[in-house]
Amino acid sequence: MFILYDFIFIIFVLLYLPGFIFRGKFHPGFLNRLGFFPKDVQNSLAGKRPIWLHMVSVGEAQALRILLEKLRKEYPDRKIALSTVTPTGNKIARSIAVEGDLVFYLPLDISFIVRSVVDLINPCLFVIAETEIWPNLIMYLTTRDIPIISVNSRISDKSFKSYALIKFLLQGILNKISFFCVQTQTDSQRLLALGVNPEKIKLTGNMKFDNADFAEKKNNADSADTRKRMLALKEKDTLWVAGSTHPGEEEIILGVYKNLLPEFPFLKLLIAPRHPERAREIEKVVLNYGFDSVFISKLRPSTIDHRPSTIFILDTIGQLKDFYAASDIVFIGGSLIRKGGQNILEPALFSKPIIFGPYMFNFRDIAELFLVSGAAVLVKDKEELREKIKDLLLHPESALELGRRAKELLLKNQGASERNMEIIKQVLG
Repeated sequence: MFILYDFIFIIFVLLYLPGFIFRGKFHPGFLNRLGFFPKDVQNSLAGKRPIWLHMVSVGEAQALRILLEKLRKEYPDRKIALSTVTPTGNKIARSIAVEGDLVFYLPLDISFIVRSVVDLINPCLFVIAETEIWPNLIMYLTTRDIPIISVNSRISDKSFKSYALIKFLLQGILNKISFFCVQTQTDSQRLLALGVNPEKIKLTGNMKFDNADFAEKKNNADSADTRKRMLALKEKDTLWVAGSTHPGEEEIILGVYKNLLPEFPFLKLLIAPRHPERAREIEKVVLNYGFDSVFISKLRPSTIDHRPSTIFILDTIGQLKDFYAASDIVFIGGSLIRKGGQNILEPALFSKPIIFGPYMFNFRDIAELFLVSGAAVLVKDKEELREKIKDLLLHPESALELGRRAKELLLKNQGASERNMEIIKQVLG
């Protein structure tokens, strides 16, 4: 089976690589994916047996912050190795790394590459965020008697349907993992349905709730005031932040904003696309709706004209949280179209009223929890979005109460990182 898997993976890489290079997405770190590391990295790893943490995306990297702090405190003499797949994830990983940590790209899941990289790093433990399945990597780590723990594990609706079709292939691989620290009971049931030994499944909760502790250390009140000054917001102004939007949503948001503006001239709009490289594309959409725009990266006091037609576009990475702190109303992108939504916990941390659309399937359990607790609002379409924002503008006390419930719910659900840490300590002895 693994020979066939290797063959298919290699063919895929050979077909994909020319286009990858042609589109300008090839980066020096890609050599890590092929198993190549500088000589100084190889020397620095000799005899260290680090704890290896893998995260595929920005969200997973951020979720691991608290766990990483706990690992450093519990095992101060252990080297940490952080792997990612994307350049954006790599950038976030470097932001949470300290001197002496190794930050690199996960090797392609081809047997001879995997063996080379695992032998080089020689970890004492492999921790994977959420649930990524790399058969060759998992099998070789097991062959080397290196324990594997999946933290913040979740099985999305889409993944579960796909995995169920190949359960006969996956069951043996999944059971090589020492423990699955799952986010919800639904994830636990799905792993059981895929044939995972129930003794390997631990319900520990979602570590993303724990990021509140980390964020509150950063003096968010000062950050919010700084962002408001950056946007030259007046005391009467209300800032609506549409965070992590996708193509097709900006048009809806701009249509709603244009409709509300005559009645609420103090309403300001900031659009933060899920992929900042789309900023120029959004600029054209804004212009088509008759508005001016300004990129946050280009923002200077002299560029702000205070006209209600000026819309802010966030074209940088890592600042959305700060603008959530400065906001008065938050819309969660990827939810009015079938993208599955985005993380709602950051605006909840700042006690902001949260609105999202019907397509939150990537954050299904968290979204349902917020709705049941009256800590967020679901809108089905453009009309409901307009009416809900209008209602919050007319009733600011309702907006404050919605935000208060969001923060209360977030704090109530903390502790997953500590529970995961206890399992790690158990595995490492």
